[in-house]
Amino acid sequence: MLKVASFDIVFQEIPGEVTLALNLSNCPCHCPGCHSQHLAEDIGEEVNEELLNGLLARYGSMITCVAFMGGDAEPEEVAKWAEWVKSRALKTAWYSGRTSYPRNPKVLDYLKLGPYIESLGGLKSEKTNQRLYKREDDSWIDITSVFWKKNLAN
Repeated sequence: MLKVASFDIVFQEIPGEVTLALNLSNCPCHCPGCHSQHLAEDIGEEVNEELLNGLLARYGSMITCVAFMGGDAEPEEVAKWAEWVKSRALKTAWYSGRTSYPRNPKVLDYLKLGPYIESLGGLKSEKTNQRLYKREDDSWIDITSVFWKKNLAN
């Protein structure tokens, strides 16, 4: 069962989108150096229609996307709820520590793949192993480089 440990409205996780980020617990990845180690615990409220309807009633007019941050132990559940969100005319995203696509990526508009490796950094590092993809038709386009801002100061 997916559980939401916390949530927030974010502007940087998915470029060009105002995103409701759902931080999911029970993460099986246990990446060394993870900034959200508490998400490995079994904490939070069960993801269900009541929870999601409440969040969309509260934030729906402000957001363009819902991101599932984690959920790697239950990718089928992530796909199920992403499909539910998509049916409400919102974009969907999944931030996963996995290294390959889930079985039904068509319910997703964005997909971040890759475990966090501290020495390589997150998406803002040009050395990162993580990748953010945007779905365009039936293809996935790597858009990770949008996070790599060049320092224009001398």
